[in-house]
Amino acid sequence: MDDLLTQIQQGEGAKTEFKTSFQKEVIETVVAFANARGGKVFIGINDHGEIIGVELNKESLQNWLNEIKQNTSPSVIPDISVEQIDGKQIVIIETKEYPIKPISYKHRYLLRRSNANHVMSMEEIANEYLKTKNSSWDYYIDNTQSFNDLSLEKIERFIQNIEVNLGKKFTDTPIQILQKYSLSQDDKITFGAYLLFVKDFCLISGIQAGRFKTPIDIIDSLSLNADILTEIDELMVFIKKHLMVEYIITGNPQREQRYDYPIEAIREVVLNMIVHRDYRDSSDSVIKIFDDRIEFYNPGELYDEQTIEELNSNQYKSKTRNKLIALMLKECGLIEKYGSGITRIKQYCAEHGIQAPKFESHCKGFKVTLYKVTTQETTQETTQETTQEKKASTKERICQLIVENNQITRTELAREIGVSEEAIKQQIAKLKKEGTLQRIGSTKAGYWKVIK
Repeated sequence: MDDLLTQIQQGEGAKTEFKTSFQKEVIETVVAFANARGGKVFIGINDHGEIIGVELNKESLQNWLNEIKQNTSPSVIPDISVEQIDGKQIVIIETKEYPIKPISYKHRYLLRRSNANHVMSMEEIANEYLKTKNSSWDYYIDNTQSFNDLSLEKIERFIQNIEVNLGKKFTDTPIQILQKYSLSQDDKITFGAYLLFVKDFCLISGIQAGRFKTPIDIIDSLSLNADILTEIDELMVFIKKHLMVEYIITGNPQREQRYDYPIEAIREVVLNMIVHRDYRDSSDSVIKIFDDRIEFYNPGELYDEQTIEELNSNQYKSKTRNKLIALMLKECGLIEKYGSGITRIKQYCAEHGIQAPKFESHCKGFKVTLYKVTTQETTQETTQETTQEKKASTKERICQLIVENNQITRTELAREIGVSEEAIKQQIAKLKKEGTLQRIGSTKAGYWKVIK
């Protein structure tokens, strides 16, 4: 009884509804609960949570159940019980989340959100149907395209990548392999196969990328309508072209590169765009590179009622809009683990020392923003420290190279260290002034000597 009173005191919500009597709105709420996470309708309680009770005869409950069953499709049969509170009867109709979705009431599909019932959109109806079949849109036959629209070379190259990643060797033909992976069915290709291996122009994979100086001034752009694997590679090349990079001298034969954004995070965002995009939406994916941030926009809101709050708290389950595409990218090694992309993006940004990424719903889509820095103070300190470290490491590297070869030229020093000859000239002048470095003999015939 205490638990029941507590539920009533908490008021209406995502799993609770109050009604004063049995009416058609009760059946609508039962349907909305069945299409969501389940819930309870309390009959005999008003909107303010006051218990007013309800009158029943011996056939009331059975008649209500019959009415719910006859007016829902597929038929829903909830649990129904009667409770006594302060001498008043209330009826509790409890509905579980239904395994077969979506459920309709007189051809209307409803879904519970927060404390209200909403009419489902065509997209939501289609998604619920596909989830019931444990399928997704990309598994379905593309009746517009055919095998003639696919590139055999791309298919063979993809199969080779799978063989390398999984350490296996296929003995089947490429067409048979497509069939085994459900990329083709009954001599027809799926939408997934079309996106992966389209020969030329792809109608549904449009991506626009640009380097912006201001929100309206664009200085470079890239427009893509290709297979998704080509798009991944070309997007990474375009983005890296517009990033700042510094070369770090570590003493190893090759210099290390450090971009102002973590490349791993950018690649993870791009892969997530490809996997989770709603390709039924006519909008393009858009990437905007600014001086201080990169914005990634993808058509299609978060899938299956996921929320921004769940992503930010890392309390979310892996839910993939395009299961076939995700599977194929995992098979060839582009995706390591399902459902951990958001967490990895945050981790890469933290390890790189930049501000946490921002995730938001935007214009019926999903938007990710990566920021270059955290605060102005941190930026200034980091810039000063980096400059001092560079100067110190350049001096140390000059002395190290001269010890190894005391006849090394300024041009060779600049090439080895990865800075300009003018920078080498300035650092040598400082080393000579400090008494660390001395030139013995003439410019052409002499050599360098490290004093200390």
